[in-house]
This record gives sequence, structure tokens and C-alpha cells, in this order.
Amino acid sequence: MYNDINIGPVTIHMYGLMIAIGFAVAYLLADYRAKKRNLSSDIIFGILWCAVIGGMLGARILYYVVSIKDIIDNPSILWNFSNGYVVYGGIIGGVLASYIYCRIKKAPFVKYFDLVIPEVALAQGFGRMGCFFAGCCYGRETDLPIGIIFKNSAYAPNGVKLMPTQLISSAGDFLIAAVLFIYARKERDNLKVGSLYMIMYSIGRLLIEFLRDDYRGSIGFMSTSQIISVIIFAAGVIMWIMGKKICKAE
Repeated sequence: MYNDINIGPVTIHMYGLMIAIGFAVAYLLADYRAKKRNLSSDIIFGILWCAVIGGMLGARILYYVVSIKDIIDNPSILWNFSNGYVVYGGIIGGVLASYIYCRIKKAPFVKYFDLVIPEVALAQGFGRMGCFFAGCCYGRETDLPIGIIFKNSAYAPNGVKLMPTQLISSAGDFLIAAVLFIYARKERDNLKVGSLYMIMYSIGRLLIEFLRDDYRGSIGFMSTSQIISVIIFAAGVIMWIMGKKICKAE
């Protein structure tokens, strides 16, 4: 797996390319679906940039939180932006920034949240493919036939057979996106699509964490992401049950 592919004088960074493809596909699909439901393309475009900016900030901030011990030992981590982003932080930051944007624009956040969340899962699937090329978010050593061996990774142990957690996560994200797109064919209300995403994604993330072997921070026997998954799952269940009341209060 190579993250950098050279084509003549041009170097293509596969991680960044997969992220860009994910955002582009997500935006085009969200804009198409918004028009079919008489929602604003301008709001969708604004949400896209809020998701990008808020997501990057959130991902970086959560990375600082889970890596505080390493930062104390090596403060240069603070300004090394070549790596060090936590997906959950990106999701939380992107949603929060989008919520603030919708409030400022006086747009119905719930409608847009339910509309774009299947595209979020789709973009995550592409993002995890980028992780595979880069070798980050790698899995534990394994003897199973599905194991993969990295040879040129700056992150994963090279020459060792590892669980392909990136590809498993990517497949799971694409599956979640497919389920949500099918479920959302009939227009839903009361945060049903968004809460379903939170429930499915948190379960998947909780399970895949058992197969990963990269450092992600921990509290006791659970990784930071597993603890967040439990919280997100509980929030998703509450939103599913109380969505109507939450929407009335918006």
C-alpha cells in the first residue's frame, strides 16, 4: 500500500485524494437530494464548508485530548499537522459547526441533518480507504487469510500481517450509508435518519476498536473511541425515542 503515487513530476497523496473524493461525492448527492425536497442548495454548500472546517478542528482538538501525555513529553506534536486527527472529533465538530450555521441562517437544522447524514457515512467510507493507503488506523497482528502486510507505511508496522481494519471500517461505512439511503427514500422526520446513523455507527466503531492496534488513548480497558461510542449510542437511542419532542423544541 502506497500513500504517495508518483506520476511523472506529480505526486498524488492517496489519503488526501480519498478524503476529497468523499467530500465531493457527498456534496453532489446531498445537493441533488436537497433539490428534490425543496431544500436550499446554498445551505447545503454552507454545511459542506462547516463540516470541513469544524470537522478538521474537532478532529485535531480530540487528538490533543487523547494524546495529552505525548504532547507533554514532546510539545512539537502540537504543530505537526501531517497526522493526528480523530474521526469522532471530526464528526462532533462538523455537526456542531453545521448546527451553528443553520441557526445563523435560520434554517431547519433537523431537516438538513437528516438529509446529509447518509452522505456523511458515505464520505467516511472513502476516508477509511485513505487510511488504508496511508497505513494509519491499523489492526492487530493476525494469522487469518484476510490479513494484510504493509511494506512502505509510515504508520503501520511493516512486514507484519495485520487485520485490515481500515477496509472493514470502510465496508461498514458504505453499508451504513446504503441502509440510510434506502431508509430515507421515504421522507422521515423527527431525527429518525440521524439517530439511526448514530446507533449503527457507534456499534460498528465499538466493535472495530477491538481489532485495532494503533494508539488511540484509553480509560481503563476501553479506548477513548469506545467510550465515545457508548455515549453516541445512548444519544442515538434517546433521539430515536424522543425525536418528536426534540424537534418541537428546536
